[in-house]
Amino acid sequence: MDSMLLLHLMSIVFPAHVRAIYIDHQLQASSHEWGFFVQNYAQQLNIPVIIQKVEVASGNLENQARTARYSAYQQHLKSHDILVLAHHQQDQAETVLLRLLSGAGVNGLSAMQALENRENFQLWRPFLSLSREQIELWSMQLNLPFVQDQTNFDTQYDRAWCRQEVWPLLQQRYPKMQQALSRTSILMQDAHNILQEVFLQDLQYCGNSTQIDLEKLQQLSLPRQRQLLSAWMKGEADYRPPFEMVARLQQEVINAKADAQSALHWHGHYYVRYQKQLYRIAKTLYLASKNCSHVTGTICLDLNQSISLISGKFKIIYAEIGLSADLLKQNLTIHSRQGGEKIHLYGRVGHWPLKKAIQEAQILPWLRHTIQILAIDNVMLGVFTPKGFWLAQSKYCENDGWLPHLSSEIDNLRVEHNS
Repeated sequence: MDSMLLLHLMSIVFPAHVRAIYIDHQLQASSHEWGFFVQNYAQQLNIPVIIQKVEVASGNLENQARTARYSAYQQHLKSHDILVLAHHQQDQAETVLLRLLSGAGVNGLSAMQALENRENFQLWRPFLSLSREQIELWSMQLNLPFVQDQTNFDTQYDRAWCRQEVWPLLQQRYPKMQQALSRTSILMQDAHNILQEVFLQDLQYCGNSTQIDLEKLQQLSLPRQRQLLSAWMKGEADYRPPFEMVARLQQEVINAKADAQSALHWHGHYYVRYQKQLYRIAKTLYLASKNCSHVTGTICLDLNQSISLISGKFKIIYAEIGLSADLLKQNLTIHSRQGGEKIHLYGRVGHWPLKKAIQEAQILPWLRHTIQILAIDNVMLGVFTPKGFWLAQSKYCENDGWLPHLSSEIDNLRVEHNS
């Protein structure tokens, strides 16, 4: 009913500027017939309509259906479009109540906003202040056709259970409960905006999207620490981590013994402490550092050539002091670290353990698997690292030579840094 009323009103208020989309979740036998019903009515209003079938993944049916629905919306939204939805005041109040029962915080209790900016589109809920009774009266006066979805009465679903079982009981005791819960969502939205301002200030002070200075973090009050960690872990995800996950991060990683190598995994990232810093690392990058194997190959280089290695993208350029031009266009050996190697860095005295040079350069442990050694006839020419190419002292060093220059970080490092 609410969606059909919305469709009718949009055709009046924004004629020639409205498109409709019907999402067929394919969860009921008659769902395709409902699509034809919507299509016929939209045609009477001269509104183009799209019927989009979706596959709902297993798991929590309500959440998975919502995910499939919004994914389908985004396939058809253009850059200037606004997605208009028919959520009303009771939907809002039910959302607040259900999220309260699930242990949500301020952000969750903010529930739905009338105007909302998503990552790739804008969303508008014009009915959010209207009661279901007002919508029913309006629809009857306009004699609008509609289909009643029987799952709205199936109490195995949380929202239907709330609407059919809990709602009448609470409303009998608290007649103005719906308005009160709706008002709570508005107050929580204000509180969330204030907390977001505090979060941005604290994040700027303590670090960035991938790194937190633990000494600065611990200068904040415990509530602000939890707030910062929760929002920081969320990143670009839709939801914040559970309260228990933030507590685990504090106990198992931040407050772990100094020599512990603890790592916590949540939502595609690992959280690791290293030298009084807390890092947020993409899962693929972290696991690559754990599952790396020794690789040996050959490489042929030439001036102005660009090469992509696991440590980054390098370009072969002229250098006042570098490697001999005789090495260009030759097959050189490139291989991973095996351990125990020593390097005589150009311009420094004596050989160093490569491990010590890596530590001094503060290359993070989960990036060290990207380091590769360039050699010819078992003579080390230099080392490719995420911080550039290290030239080794050898008979192949000369004036007016060449060097690999780090032009950019590897893609997954760059994405993680900017996320």
